[in-house]
Amino acid sequence: MFQRIAFSAGIAGLLAALLLSVLQSLWMTPLILQAETYEVQTEAPAMPEHHDQGAEAWSPEDGWPRTLSTFGGNLVVAVGFGLILAGLFNLRAPNRVSQGLLWGLAGYATFCLAPSLGLPPELPGTAAADLTLRQAWWLGTAGATATGLALLAFARHPGFKIAALGLLVLPHLLGAPQPVEHSSLAPHELQWQFQIAVLASNLPFWLLLGLACSWLFHRQAPHG
Repeated sequence: MFQRIAFSAGIAGLLAALLLSVLQSLWMTPLILQAETYEVQTEAPAMPEHHDQGAEAWSPEDGWPRTLSTFGGNLVVAVGFGLILAGLFNLRAPNRVSQGLLWGLAGYATFCLAPSLGLPPELPGTAAADLTLRQAWWLGTAGATATGLALLAFARHPGFKIAALGLLVLPHLLGAPQPVEHSSLAPHELQWQFQIAVLASNLPFWLLLGLACSWLFHRQAPHG
């Protein structure tokens, strides 16, 4: 069973990571590079003459190094999400391969759409709240969304349905941590384009991950 889960997650994660990396290189990376020019222009005049270059955070060079680094990160994340899906399939397998699309939509809502309502994707040079607080809110929102969707889909008692709706809205009623002052070096239009690009690129990623994972899981089902 572990081999079945690992194989499904590995192949599905690879396919989904390839798709997301292509979309990122064509759509998101140009926006990030454009935003970085505003960041460099702002920081350059304030840079001391004997600035220690070694103190700067490492980042991959533009071109293939950045693309390969992005793909590597996407692959790790995609396989991780694939393991979650395949593990859930082991508990409640989809009746049809096409139901993997619904699982993919649930993953998209849980890990992308719901957290972005409070913490939208940010370009370099954007003011942000404390990282630990943002991570805690993101994890809480993802957990509440996943639980709420599971109750809506599988629970039968009306009380659980009401509780599910409460879980879905609770993180947003509490509100995500926000910076003291909202500011961005990049223009608002560029920020808006980036947010749309992230949300739009992650949708086919999740649909492919759910569909491929479901198909591979069914292909390895024991016969007889």
